[in-house]
Amino acid sequence: MAPRIAILPDTVADQIAAGEVVERPASVVKELVENSLDAGASRVRVAIEQGGKVLVEVSDDGTGMGREDALLALDRHATSKIRRLDDLVELRSFGFRGEALPAIASVSRFTLSTAEGGGEGTEVTVTGGRVDRVHTVARQRGTTVTVRALFFNVPARRKFLRSVASETRAAHETVATLALAHPEVGFEFHADGQCRLQVPAGQSPDERLASLWGADLAAEFVPVHYTGGGVGISGWAQRPDAAQPTGRRVQLFVNGRPFRDPFLVRAAEAGYRSAIRPGDRPSLLLRIDVRPADMDVNVHPAKLEVRFRDRIGLERAAEAAVRAALGSLAAAVPMGAEGAAGWGIPALAGPVTSRQPAGHALPQDLFDAISPSGGAEEPAAAPVPATPPAVVQLFRTYLAYEAPDGLVIVDQHSAHERVLYEEVILRLRSGAVPSQRTLVPETLPLSREEHDAWEASRDELARLGFELEPFGGRSVVLHAAPQPHPRFDAVRCLRELLADLAGGRFGGLASRLERFAMTYACRAAVKAGDALAPAEMQELLARLFRTELPPHDVHGRATIVRLPLAELERRFGRR
Repeated sequence: MAPRIAILPDTVADQIAAGEVVERPASVVKELVENSLDAGASRVRVAIEQGGKVLVEVSDDGTGMGREDALLALDRHATSKIRRLDDLVELRSFGFRGEALPAIASVSRFTLSTAEGGGEGTEVTVTGGRVDRVHTVARQRGTTVTVRALFFNVPARRKFLRSVASETRAAHETVATLALAHPEVGFEFHADGQCRLQVPAGQSPDERLASLWGADLAAEFVPVHYTGGGVGISGWAQRPDAAQPTGRRVQLFVNGRPFRDPFLVRAAEAGYRSAIRPGDRPSLLLRIDVRPADMDVNVHPAKLEVRFRDRIGLERAAEAAVRAALGSLAAAVPMGAEGAAGWGIPALAGPVTSRQPAGHALPQDLFDAISPSGGAEEPAAAPVPATPPAVVQLFRTYLAYEAPDGLVIVDQHSAHERVLYEEVILRLRSGAVPSQRTLVPETLPLSREEHDAWEASRDELARLGFELEPFGGRSVVLHAAPQPHPRFDAVRCLRELLADLAGGRFGGLASRLERFAMTYACRAAVKAGDALAPAEMQELLARLFRTELPPHDVHGRATIVRLPLAELERRFGRR
């Protein structure tokens, strides 16, 4: 009886390996460009034809190879990046791709041209995994890999390739992603003779982001800078007011390597809590730096997934990094051509209690004059200085003051809404809000839906300071209410609060407590059109800049708009 287990022929084994590494032309592009980056290239050129089905060619000016290395690179399990098992743990290159070149060569008409120095190089031609020719060529330092007729000898795989347009988009996105990760390297991408992407070497991360994602989207981003717990996180997070339900872009890098991780993205999105509308999805680009020993990149054939040693800690760091970025004044909407970078304002590291953060441009004399001595938990009215700083009310809706590098305009309703939300959340978690008894108890008839909402929210309403009791049928009597400001209409606020709760307007991802606090903050805040006294304006600004997210209200709208001095001077022809 013949044995049923047999050793596969090398050609079949190579083709199986190719299926692990090479799913489509974009996979070839990824593997070859990453090899170029590992070779220290300063310029990489990619050209494809017919979506890569006919041709994929990657050229670089990195460290090339001599004849012996060029031939060894086409052998299975050959690599210049790993010498011992421990190298897999401390991997600092794009990783072990010993299968990549031979796997690609086994399913294509393949040419490798390379040289260590200028003048003389080596060219190796391979067809379906079989070396056809090795000869000397004249060429400059670097490497060019040409892949023709991908999957020509594996028709079952070739027929599953998508349309030319789809494969072209995938290859373009692959190059753009690697170009985002490496702004120091110049990239070109050509498809069917047309240049689709060209970025120079030596760009700053901000310049590379604007080049690839567009200046308009880049202007909506807030810089992210965070270090803690052995993790560094940098990059950009979209301002909450610019987030939309669709059309967002998300990119993650770890130690320069692009990867996918929906759970980490979800953790970063948690940093937007109480700052965006339910259903909005902000764009993100985050660069994560960890020790190589704290991650494992060898969990996916294409290195698209990464396993982290301290996943919980990393997710918390991602949330904290985004939260800190959104709390800086740089997250406020810039009014004019110049963005947040022109202000040079660092990100806020966390919530502020008794001191003004460096990340806010409230004048120090104003902050010192109006900041209460207590912490954020119990804000109190501050004494008015003898010479109050220049804070003015515009159109009975906006507060304006001079910052070191421009003009800051604050929406009084949005600002008070943010203040009340954070104060109420803190007090609902720790105790009740002080209330004031009404001179005459007020009877309120409720609809069935409003009465049900009251029944479901009695505890929260009581802790807010609304003292209510039933009064036959669906009516309730109001005996006491909170007093967040002198113009507060307790009955109107309570009715609107119950109507919102009954209508479920504040649904979405927020917790019940957060939804309740959002609703109350919106209805209880001072309104547009309310005239504020100078002391009230000063106190509101002081309280705003002690919150965790001053630039955003609970709906995702901007609280603060900045007019940079440079833009003001430009409009008046001074520069």
